[in-house]
Amino acid sequence: MTASDSLTALADDLPGAVVLPGDDAWDTARTPWNLAVDQHPAAVVLPRTAEDVVSAMTAARHRGLAVAVQGTGHNAAPLAAHGGLDGALLLNMSGMQGVSVDPHTRIARVEAGALWGQVTAAAAVHGLTALAGSSADVGVVGYTLGGGISWLARAHGLAANQVTAVEVVTPDGRQRRVDASTEPDLFWAVRGGGGNFGVVTALEFRLFEVADIFAGAMFWPVERADEVLQVWRTWLDEIPERVTSAARVMHFPPMPELPEPLRGKSYVVVEAAMLLEDHVATDLLAGLRDLGPAMDTFGRIPMTDLAQLHMDPPGPVPGVGDGCLLTDLDEQVLTQFARVATTESMLLSCEFRHLGGALAPGRVDGGAISGLDAGFLFFAVGVAPVPKAGAAVAQAVQRVQATLEPVRAARSFSNFCESAASPESLYGPSLERLRAVRDRYDPERIMRAHQPLS
Repeated sequence: MTASDSLTALADDLPGAVVLPGDDAWDTARTPWNLAVDQHPAAVVLPRTAEDVVSAMTAARHRGLAVAVQGTGHNAAPLAAHGGLDGALLLNMSGMQGVSVDPHTRIARVEAGALWGQVTAAAAVHGLTALAGSSADVGVVGYTLGGGISWLARAHGLAANQVTAVEVVTPDGRQRRVDASTEPDLFWAVRGGGGNFGVVTALEFRLFEVADIFAGAMFWPVERADEVLQVWRTWLDEIPERVTSAARVMHFPPMPELPEPLRGKSYVVVEAAMLLEDHVATDLLAGLRDLGPAMDTFGRIPMTDLAQLHMDPPGPVPGVGDGCLLTDLDEQVLTQFARVATTESMLLSCEFRHLGGALAPGRVDGGAISGLDAGFLFFAVGVAPVPKAGAAVAQAVQRVQATLEPVRAARSFSNFCESAASPESLYGPSLERLRAVRDRYDPERIMRAHQPLS
């Protein structure tokens, strides 16, 4: 049987769920959230149930095809970069969007295609919240399997640490529900080890009793970047773990959908989410307000509005970016960074996220990644509507990252690593145990993860 015949037979086995090259829906099915990534799998499967995933996995194994998984495809670039879709079935999980919340146990069950906006809305009805991503349309499962840094991270750690059970179809076609007492090695591995072990069809995780939060951003003209960043870095030494903050250099494009104060302008921005009473938060912000921001949005907001704080695009865009972990930030590094980042108009955002607190290794018991041995996370990104622009943005990202080399950490973090990183940098001392779990559950190497173990 030829490869073409095999794929046609697969479509017959899974009626209505398989999209093949040449089909009318092909370009829609294969395109990830990041429109700059051009994906070419052997076929796309659109499962709507865990049983559909079992059928797809069984069919792939019998036909010698690999399997890759995407919920939204926000961080799709690494999978394409290392050829992870060559000869592979791409399971597009967007048809599985079930979300349920138990207010008594404070546990959410979320299917593989659900978005964070759906979860935060369902939890908010009960005065609860999750360790959600900064964007409402980020997929819950992919974010969490990579670790997951939320606006509550310094208080509660990584999202992966709060997972209580995982429903997964392993490469042998079996549906499994794993937790701390049932197949604990697999439960440990998927929480940080990503999609290397099977297709996760649902997660269960803890929620927190938080209905609203004091949060916002301050904006200054970009020419003041060095001054503001230096004050922000000093300010971080004073804040409690119940505050998570980020600082950014932003170059807003002249797009009509942007508010007039932002359109076509550049700013240095400080953002923070503060699990504090209003008067405590206000007092803590005084040192930043003394700098006289041009705009100040801080105030108490419902948790459902927190997804607007980071100003992420509300839908798919073509983008090129990359990130790294940093040991710390000192005066000289910040000055050099500000000098370069303020001139890189191809970049929409160059940001530092403050780590520490409950993100420190050993603070929260979790899975393969239970903390981050770094002081800061850096990420830079630009819009790239055509490949030529993508190359220019990539070069701009590299120029900015070069200013941070003196403080670059040895480890990487897959949620914000959009290049093909080494497994050693991603998984560190967990790597050999992760490989042992993979060898047990996927000896034929059917799974193609966006950041593989070898």
